[in-house]
Amino acid sequence: MIRGSTELVAIVGSPIAQVKSPDNFNTWFANNDRNLAMLPIDMQEASLQAFVGSLKGWRNLRGCVVTVPYKQVLAAHLDGLSDRATALGSVNVIRREPDGRLLGDNVDGAGFLGAARKHGFQPAGKRVLVIGCGGVGSAIAYALGEAGVAQVTLSDPSTPRAAALCELLGNTFANLEVATHYESLERFDLLVNASPVGMGDTGELPLPASLLETLQPRTLAADVVTSPEITPLLALARQRGCAIQTGAQMAFAQLGHLGAFMGVTPLEI
Repeated sequence: MIRGSTELVAIVGSPIAQVKSPDNFNTWFANNDRNLAMLPIDMQEASLQAFVGSLKGWRNLRGCVVTVPYKQVLAAHLDGLSDRATALGSVNVIRREPDGRLLGDNVDGAGFLGAARKHGFQPAGKRVLVIGCGGVGSAIAYALGEAGVAQVTLSDPSTPRAAALCELLGNTFANLEVATHYESLERFDLLVNASPVGMGDTGELPLPASLLETLQPRTLAADVVTSPEITPLLALARQRGCAIQTGAQMAFAQLGHLGAFMGVTPLEI
């Protein structure tokens, strides 16, 4: 029940119907007897600047989660950014300070790692393939670098986008080996699809089926796509004996990081 005294958080993007955050947050708020609620906002891009102005004056709004396609554009309109959000040039969460200032962070990578650790993945010294160098893929690769993986291989159809992320990772993490070339999946401890390939009912795979035949059972296979929960990639990986991590698991693992930054949940949920 939303009352006049209810404090709000929001999630903004377009489209918005597929996101898991409102279900996750509102269930947690209800189960923990918190007078809080999350609102989904499907916002057109032309209205984003006015939306930011509204956030500054929205007194009972504690913060806002940001999803595609606005993670980069909103980062440029905030009053302050965390170091990692500055490096990535994107945000996925905004906190409204009591004086109306808006501060941003990007916890996509932290949420991903939280879910991966629940599957027993320990990043130190590991080798990882990240497919997709957009906002989510960049945040995941950056978090893996922070966590001490030995090597990250990047795959993206946009050569300039992959090159930009290579440069960022190489300049930030002196001990991290960064590559873009691979012929087999045998040596990877973690395979991450951070692209939208596999979303919906297309049945598409983010890599050729012949290459996926080299996937080893010891590799953790992860996907950021939330619908379907078991993507074609994850179904194939599970058939090959791999542990799998779904996009929904990543979304739930993010809840504590997002909520803690906005001041509405503890970090550990």
